[in-house]
Amino acid sequence: MLMGDMQNFTYIIGDEKDKVAAVVDAGEDTNEIIKAVESKGLKVIYVISTHSHFDHVWGNESLAGKIGAKIIAHKNFPHRKDVGVDEGNVIDVGSIKIKVLYTPGHTEDAICLLVDGKLITGDVLFVGNCGRTDLPGGDVDKMRDSLKRLMELDDGIEVWPGHDYADRKYSTIGNEKRSNVCFKEII
Repeated sequence: MLMGDMQNFTYIIGDEKDKVAAVVDAGEDTNEIIKAVESKGLKVIYVISTHSHFDHVWGNESLAGKIGAKIIAHKNFPHRKDVGVDEGNVIDVGSIKIKVLYTPGHTEDAICLLVDGKLITGDVLFVGNCGRTDLPGGDVDKMRDSLKRLMELDDGIEVWPGHDYADRKYSTIGNEKRSNVCFKEII
C-alpha cells in the first residue's frame, strides 16, 4: 500500500490459512491499513518496522493499540517495541517465516525482511538507488557493508523498497546488481 506525502510503502504479509498477518512500516492512515487487512479476513498480530525514521513508524502505536498487535523492530530501535530482533531471527506469522537481516547504514537499527523470495528493504535499498547516510544514525561504511551483503543474495530475490522513487514498484537483486548506482559504486 502506498501511503502519505513521502510515498511510503506499507506491506501486509498475511497467512490466509491461519488468518493472521504482519504489517511492515505502518503508514499514517491506520484505518486504511485495518480496512485492507480485514477485507482479506486477517488479524494483524505484528507491526514490524524496518527502521526508526518517522515516516516508517507513524502508524505503529496507533495501529498496535487499535488491534492489539505487538510492535517488532531491531533491538537498537529507539521507539516503543514489544519484541527486539537481530540478525538471523525468524518472525513466525502463522506458517510464514520472515527472516531478519540486520542492515545498518541508513540507520543503526535498519533491518531487511526476507520472506518467500521477497526482500522488504525499507530505506536500505531502493529500485535504482539506496538510502541516505547523511541523516542521524547514518553511516557510509556500514551502508556499504550492508549493500555488499545484499549483493550476495540470489539474483531472483525480489526487492520491495520502502518508497516509490522509481519507474517500477519492485525489482530483483539481479536487476539491481546490473543497474543500481549504489551497487555499481561498491563493485
